[in-house]
Amino acid sequence: MDEGKPTKPKWWSRPRTHVPDSAPADSVSAGDGTSGFHGGDVGVDIDIDDMDGDFELEKPAGTGTGATTAAGAGAGADDRAGADAGPAAGQGSGEVSGGVSAPASGERPRPLHDPDPYSTPPYGGPGPWAPAPPVQHPGTTPAHGTAAVGAVTPPQPSPQPQPLPLPQSQPQPQDAPTEAGPAPHASAPHTPWQNYDPWAAAPFQRYEGAVAEAPGGRRGRAGRSLVLGAALLALVSGGVGGAVGAYLERTGGIDDVELPQAGVEAKGRAPDSVAGIAASALPSVVTLHVSGSDAQGTGTGFVLDRRGHILTNNHVVDPADGSGEISVTFSGGETAKAEIVGHDSGYDLAVVKVTGVSGLRPLSLGNSDNVQVGDPVVAIGAPFDLENTVTAGIISAKERPITAGGEEGDGSDISYVDALQTDAPINPGNSGGPLVDSKARVIGINSAIRSADSGSELEGGQSGSIGLGFAIPINQGKRVAEELINTGRATHPVIGVTLDMEYSGDGARVGVKGDDDAPTVTRDGPGARAGVQAGDVITEVDGQRVHSGEELIVKTRAHRPGDRLELTLERDGDEKKVTLVLGSADGD
Repeated sequence: MDEGKPTKPKWWSRPRTHVPDSAPADSVSAGDGTSGFHGGDVGVDIDIDDMDGDFELEKPAGTGTGATTAAGAGAGADDRAGADAGPAAGQGSGEVSGGVSAPASGERPRPLHDPDPYSTPPYGGPGPWAPAPPVQHPGTTPAHGTAAVGAVTPPQPSPQPQPLPLPQSQPQPQDAPTEAGPAPHASAPHTPWQNYDPWAAAPFQRYEGAVAEAPGGRRGRAGRSLVLGAALLALVSGGVGGAVGAYLERTGGIDDVELPQAGVEAKGRAPDSVAGIAASALPSVVTLHVSGSDAQGTGTGFVLDRRGHILTNNHVVDPADGSGEISVTFSGGETAKAEIVGHDSGYDLAVVKVTGVSGLRPLSLGNSDNVQVGDPVVAIGAPFDLENTVTAGIISAKERPITAGGEEGDGSDISYVDALQTDAPINPGNSGGPLVDSKARVIGINSAIRSADSGSELEGGQSGSIGLGFAIPINQGKRVAEELINTGRATHPVIGVTLDMEYSGDGARVGVKGDDDAPTVTRDGPGARAGVQAGDVITEVDGQRVHSGEELIVKTRAHRPGDRLELTLERDGDEKKVTLVLGSADGD
């Protein structure tokens, strides 16, 4: 049933050529001892109709020599060889076929290549009429062109391992050209495509440029350096940020301010400094709290001796006279009850005593006659009940005649003080406290201040300091304190005259007529014996000018009874000087 149907050629079959009846169907020698049909080398036509079935090629027993290889390559060369390929191909064909001429023009075309002894299909499998692919290298075509088809190339030795090239690209020596022409790859640069060539004589080819530095090698190293630098920067930044964060957490943030401060220093101070003076005097200063039936108040005092005598102002303890109470608080906080030993309103001084107290520290007494204007002083007291308060200043003036008191109306409570003036702040509560010099010695008893609206007065009101404070000189205070401790009363020095306190002229005038027509000059008194008469005006005491009766009293009481005074008098326009010895009168 299949008779007359064309048989589909198999992929390894070759078209059968027509052979004349006269030609024997013998195989043609290829010149290498191998028999078989070589379509590209034999000029014998075989009639396809004389053959039964498909013709199958024999597999050759072995491969040809280098001449056969050259012939196969020449027969399968690409058409692009052009006009120059003809002579080369004919030459190659003659060597293989043993002088058999090529078929004449107009004959049926013959196969263009030898049968594949390994039954390998051509690349791409185009069919039985496709020529065998030539050996083509992907490298660049050399400058001298492609080798001619059919040219015989002698076998090349296997390439020897080449030394690794230096980083710099250097030209490599090329193979020597053959007799037929230069090698196809003589000038082509080595590329990765040449690592393996299946058609080369050696099974493996080494690419000499494999270890050469790539064109972007340095750029790659630069990129890695940048990455490493960025990582290092990030690490350092993270460390710095962590340290800053820990510091802010420990210190409470950047908004908090921590100011520099000096370290602990020695507590000792120079003895003549304010701190040294205060440290020495404070243990001897006390605060007095006085309460009575009609009034109460706070004042200051200081220890006179170890038996518990304390000196203060009369107006401080006056509310407790009779049934009142006095509480003494020492600088260390200890308290004790005190009793009045004696007081005198004319000097505004009083002495109280505490019992049952040990460890008392008496305060040293100075000499007020040695004080000079400008000397530094320190006032210690309890202004407005603020105990152990220390203020400092200087002696502003000396022998300031001041009067204070007079609330009783009869003049019995008026004090006459030839005071030391100071600018050390003195306020209510400082009364009775010590005014000490640079050696912590008492030179005065703080007693009065000058108020801005009420003139000179004792610290009975609540006026504040305006820098004009007055202290009883310690020389006067010592004498009065000794009398009060010894006798309970103080004596006053007297001239033995009655003064006209209404006189408005300059000086102190002796009264013309006394109360109840009593004489103004005491008979057989110090003044009468010196020749003082009624109506005389006393202008000086011991050469110091006096301007009023109060000043004459102040100057007189600044002395002790029995002291000698020189008075300057004016009588009927004449000036006269007299000398007298001061008498004594009991105080209240």
